[in-house]
Amino acid sequence: MAASDSEGAAVADPEYIQQNSMPEDDPNKNEQPLSVEGNQRRWGPQHAGAKELANLYSGGKRLQEILSVGMCFPLLAATFGFLCYHFQWDNSLAILLSAVAGIVTADFFSGLVHWGADTWGSIDVPVVGKNFLRPFREHHIDPTAITRHDFIETNGDNCLLTVLPLAYQVYKFVTLSPQEIHNTYTWECFIFFVAFFVMLTNQIHKWSHTYFGLPRWVTFLQDYHLILPRRHHRIHHVSPHETYYCITTGWVNYPLEIVNFWSRFEELITAVTGAKPRADDMMWAKKSD
Repeated sequence: MAASDSEGAAVADPEYIQQNSMPEDDPNKNEQPLSVEGNQRRWGPQHAGAKELANLYSGGKRLQEILSVGMCFPLLAATFGFLCYHFQWDNSLAILLSAVAGIVTADFFSGLVHWGADTWGSIDVPVVGKNFLRPFREHHIDPTAITRHDFIETNGDNCLLTVLPLAYQVYKFVTLSPQEIHNTYTWECFIFFVAFFVMLTNQIHKWSHTYFGLPRWVTFLQDYHLILPRRHHRIHHVSPHETYYCITTGWVNYPLEIVNFWSRFEELITAVTGAKPRADDMMWAKKSD
């Protein structure tokens, strides 16, 4: 973080978080509607920037998400089937370790992608801007918009990220000999678990913004921090959204914060390119009617 230690302590304080992030336990009612200037929405679906960004969701984007989900799930099922077919009991410990490593890796990559999309670029970047950066800009000024998204919109982009790795796995299972598959079986399990948890990440993220009606098994996983807890993720939603980027389990947030990983990375990029972090994000947050 670029903030000082005292500022970091303030951000971690539960009362500070409650006062400086959208009241998500009041589902989209926007109980704190006005900014300190008194002339614009601080956050929520009536924020001028949120309305403009929501209207940029296009039919072409929807088609991409449908295709991504439609390719991801058959590939996941096929890869899982091949792993089951080649399973041997003496691989059990290695599979367990690869699962843990896959979860941690997916959590780190969720943070890397989240940080990159939050921090750099703009909606005006061709192809990438409106299709892939737009949801990140909308999310900071209307955090609970994600709870109104259906399964396709919530998970389409994450499914897209898994398609090529999973397709390559299926290709290897079809073309390699049983001995070659045995030799790389632990690695294939690791890649499968990374893909599986990458696919789940934005659904987990959606649950972290859902304060009503979650299945009991989901709240159990959140309460025991096996997936991203609601209170943990709310730290990220204190402006300027410069911390706690990992959103699969959130486990990796702790060591990354200890070493100031994101702020050091930002300082390096700014020194090399002159680009200022979160400039576009702040511009959208300041939009008014």
